[in-house]
Amino acid sequence: MMLLTLDPERKAIVFGLAAVGLWSTVATAFTLSLQFVSPLVLVTLASAASWLLFALIITATRQWSRLLDATPRDCWIALAIGTLNPGLYYTLLFEAYARLPAQEAMALNYTWALTLPLLAAPLLKQALQRRDIIAALISYVGVFVIATHGEPWTLTLNEPTGIALAMGSTLIWGLCWIANTQHALNPVHALFLNFSAATPMLFVVVYLSDGFQDIPLGGLLGGLYVGIFEMGISFIFWLNAMRLTRSTANISTLIFLSPPISLVLIWLVLGEPIELFTLTGLSFILLGLFWQHRSRS
Repeated sequence: MMLLTLDPERKAIVFGLAAVGLWSTVATAFTLSLQFVSPLVLVTLASAASWLLFALIITATRQWSRLLDATPRDCWIALAIGTLNPGLYYTLLFEAYARLPAQEAMALNYTWALTLPLLAAPLLKQALQRRDIIAALISYVGVFVIATHGEPWTLTLNEPTGIALAMGSTLIWGLCWIANTQHALNPVHALFLNFSAATPMLFVVVYLSDGFQDIPLGGLLGGLYVGIFEMGISFIFWLNAMRLTRSTANISTLIFLSPPISLVLIWLVLGEPIELFTLTGLSFILLGLFWQHRSRS
């Protein structure tokens, strides 16, 4: 009830903080869930939960008619994107979390924002700005610090497969953001179609591989949490924040709170000691992102 009495800008901050709070739990949630099920099973359970959530939202808001009025082209694009995200993106990301400490996978995943301008330059014929190049160089120094466990002069990657999966997932995420510019669907409708394509595909892949035999309760709960909160409700909160605010730049700045909160949760819940090289590398990554953000605002 208190939220109803706030002015739009304060509501935007509340929604933004709520989204950031949920995103801050995902590294811990991923790592805990992967103790019970494989990355492929986890992404399948989470995708099904997200699909059901967005179907319920469309039903509750009586927007099925608007979705049916969408152009076939827009619908096909959204369905195609779903094979990449959540399909391939989360499969790669969960595989990275299965191989890397949560703090490392979390830090590397935050470089996704840097891939957008780097990919947009050749794919959308956009000019690559100097600020984007500087931001990428700063942040990728941090990536290299984390990948070498604080010994970049050795040129030796600690877990090359996990690093490749984490960085590869950021490329998939960037490609999906670019592809999303090619349709005019409502974001909730687009997400519903994304999950409509990914969920049956993932179920078939799991069936043809290990199957769903003996899924522990922890794995089931983990899939539900990731699907409902990380892939679903957090997006709704963030969308509301961006719609209510008069300053998109100020709300976007809230995302910088997520990595420090994530590290605290990783330490408290998972018991992972936070390494100095993680803090150093993450500082470079966030510095690059901050440079990019401030240069655009």
